[in-house]
Amino acid sequence: MKYLSAYSEQTLSQVRQVMDQGRLGEVLLQRYPKSHEIRNDRALYDYVQDLRNEFLRNAAPIDKVAFDSKIHVINHALGLHTSVSRVQGGKLKAKHEIRVATMFRDVPLEFLRMIAVHELAHVKEKQHDKAFYKLCTYMEPNYHQYEFDTRLYLTHLDASGNKLWT
Repeated sequence: MKYLSAYSEQTLSQVRQVMDQGRLGEVLLQRYPKSHEIRNDRALYDYVQDLRNEFLRNAAPIDKVAFDSKIHVINHALGLHTSVSRVQGGKLKAKHEIRVATMFRDVPLEFLRMIAVHELAHVKEKQHDKAFYKLCTYMEPNYHQYEFDTRLYLTHLDASGNKLWT
């Protein structure tokens, strides 16, 4: 249960019990019965821009948002925020990109939202510190629950290899 290693022994014990009963997938499907409809990079860009416009109007613009099939394998991450600075004339220009692991095409909207909020928060807060998580919970009050449930899903995938949503 590598995705849950930071959680308490009591929580891990509860997860083990549900897994031993073979009910983890069932529990997740009860909580999140369907996947979202965001299937391409354009729709993902629009979704992230809407979140940015609602919560981070004064933040730097996001130049590109895309699903990326290489993220999970290479970086052991679910999403990636990059910032590239270039000198153009006498000015310093920064471009911000957000990439989301392709596996998030077929998950509930809550999981995608958690990843989008996490990566957007990196536009303002670079480190995973108290201010970062405060910003995440400002943009999505259920951020921590969605993160935990996403980790449960990744644990389910690790154990069974069966996707729950298609």
